[in-house]
Amino acid sequence: MIKKSKKKVDYILLGIVASIMLFGVMILASISAPHAANFTKKNFNQIIPSYFLKHQFLFGFLPGLALAYLASRLSLKKIQKIAPFLFFANLVLVGLVFVPQLGIKIKGSIRWLNLGFTSIQPTEFLKLTFILYLATWLTSKTQKNKEKQTLGGLVTIIGLITLLLLLQPDFGTLGILIAVGSIMYFIADTPLVHSIILASLEVGSLYYLISIAAYRVQRIKIFLNPELDPLGAGYQIKQALIAIGSGEIFGRGLGLSIQKFGFVPEPISDSIFALFAEETGLIGGIILILFFLLFFLRSVYISINSKKTFLKLTAFGISFWIILQAFVNIGAIIGILPLTGIPLPFISYGGSALITELIGIGILLNISRHI
Repeated sequence: MIKKSKKKVDYILLGIVASIMLFGVMILASISAPHAANFTKKNFNQIIPSYFLKHQFLFGFLPGLALAYLASRLSLKKIQKIAPFLFFANLVLVGLVFVPQLGIKIKGSIRWLNLGFTSIQPTEFLKLTFILYLATWLTSKTQKNKEKQTLGGLVTIIGLITLLLLLQPDFGTLGILIAVGSIMYFIADTPLVHSIILASLEVGSLYYLISIAAYRVQRIKIFLNPELDPLGAGYQIKQALIAIGSGEIFGRGLGLSIQKFGFVPEPISDSIFALFAEETGLIGGIILILFFLLFFLRSVYISINSKKTFLKLTAFGISFWIILQAFVNIGAIIGILPLTGIPLPFISYGGSALITELIGIGILLNISRHI
């Protein structure tokens, strides 16, 4: 049910997000043409330089904006009520990627569902539905004084998600979900010792999961020393750092990137910050990071001032999800974290990610009306 509210829209939050998205449109328009030309020539036998920009607009921005508006107007009680259904339906969609003819395998990973006219990545939507479900679940548990049951329940939920994501595999998304879930559990009314136990389990599991997969071990080694394989596993980070360094203080200028011509792998998704820094320089990179920090501060303000537990947990979950992804993506590209394949929120190309992020913003705007 859509409800009218006399309270004003949080124009500060809206302005911050709009500014970040403006950066995203600007850099995608500036760097995507060479990649789009190669992609469309190979797949459609014609050259369409604006392909990725148009696709992001039609299958990311427009539906995301419509759903964000809907999320900002829906009754928050209704959202809380349907959160478990959305989460478990999302898990089914994640499982469907393993069905032949439905799942799409790209670069060794099965993460996309074929819808015919387009494809979606269910794990992107899982980030938001998990937050909504966990906020609903933790609210009901703590209100009923069942703290002793919450840790086992959370471990069970995370275990199920872990199984599905490791089969794809999507280790980066799994890390985001576990981190967000853990911090939401910590700020909820649960015993501190539970969070300590949970953190211990996660650190041990992380070490084990990395040690059993050779490519994950290789990523750690390359992170510590990119020179071990400069033309192989270390190629992406080396080229990304070259792009960032060549931007210097003020950047080469919009449209003047050199690294976008096939040098940097994943130029419009994982590595987009490197090309952004190449064209806008240190100044542009710092400004973008500051906008992400402003987003986090504003969304945490909304969370702290929310009177209901569900709203508080949901707002903090969304804010931590977005800022953590931004930190992991930028940190990996500048070499202070291992590469994970996590997109940069509101900036990287990808319709499923953008739609999910915009819905999250719609919910944040909705919550802000109730503080």
